[in-house]
Amino acid sequence: MKESCHIDISAWKSFPMSELFTIVHGTRLRKQDMKEGSINYIGASAFNNGVTAKIGNTESLHPAGTITVCYNGSIGQAFYQTEQFWATDDVNVLYPKFKLTPQIAKFLIPIIYRLSLNYAYIDKWTSEKMLLTEMPLPVNASGEPDWVFMEQYINELSIKARTKIDLLYKLLGGGRKFLNINTWGVFCVGELFPNIVKPAVYHSHELEECKDGIPYVVRSKFNNGIKCRVKALKTIKCSPAGVISFGAENSSFFFQKESWCSGRDIYYIDTRHLSMNACLFLSSCLQTLTGKYDYNFGLFPELLKKEIVKLPVNEKGEPDWYYMEHFVEEHSLKAKRVLQELS
Repeated sequence: MKESCHIDISAWKSFPMSELFTIVHGTRLRKQDMKEGSINYIGASAFNNGVTAKIGNTESLHPAGTITVCYNGSIGQAFYQTEQFWATDDVNVLYPKFKLTPQIAKFLIPIIYRLSLNYAYIDKWTSEKMLLTEMPLPVNASGEPDWVFMEQYINELSIKARTKIDLLYKLLGGGRKFLNINTWGVFCVGELFPNIVKPAVYHSHELEECKDGIPYVVRSKFNNGIKCRVKALKTIKCSPAGVISFGAENSSFFFQKESWCSGRDIYYIDTRHLSMNACLFLSSCLQTLTGKYDYNFGLFPELLKKEIVKLPVNEKGEPDWYYMEHFVEEHSLKAKRVLQELS
């Protein structure tokens, strides 16, 4: 039987974030003003603990032991910072009014992200709004946040996760495995896929959330880009299933297996002539292009069409979609077997 990680929150109590944190706004630093150095620069990113550069500037640093939260761009992406850092002006820094340990931070960060879902690009989670936000937390007998429980809970989860990771490593045979791409061909994205489409844009306030509705795809690197599911109203022009979506800013490539609608700056590559598994392989290859595109330099269609991607080739030197399809199928079956062993 699979273990449940659900927590009974019926007895939790909500606290204004102003009671828990002092919230400090980050400081803009232009790329041309960055000095070489080893200090973490925290940007509006969902990856690498928010670190988007290393700098030598020291005028506006924040201390270790704080939490950074994107209020613009990758809204709600929060990270615990273990070293001093510079936060950009798209980021708020949470200074705790209690003893914040790494374990407590790991407990709080998913809650912070969940609270951020009430906000979108056009309705930023500013420090003023954040201070008024109510954060639900477990409480002790005195009705105060139960920091001891939070720390112990994360410690227990970490032990369980480590055990399963060790088992997974053993089942997979250990070691990192790489594909040999020396024989792969080089292709211009625009020549392979001339039809890159900008779908109709819908803001969250125009939509009605519905558990059984269609995916609402936004500029997120998580959950296949899906923020939530919404009602498929007659006024909504859906994008087709079987395509690869990507966000111009905070770009990630995702295969959409059902009809969907999109938020701002989302596009799709028309790949309906390919199988799902071939598209999943292709998405991974396209993802290698995103490193040089960030929130301030978006991957828009005309730029993507000029990009070069490496792909397996057949005897004719064409993309080997058959190989890609069966590669994903084979590894999906292996992954299912591993998951069965872990459950």
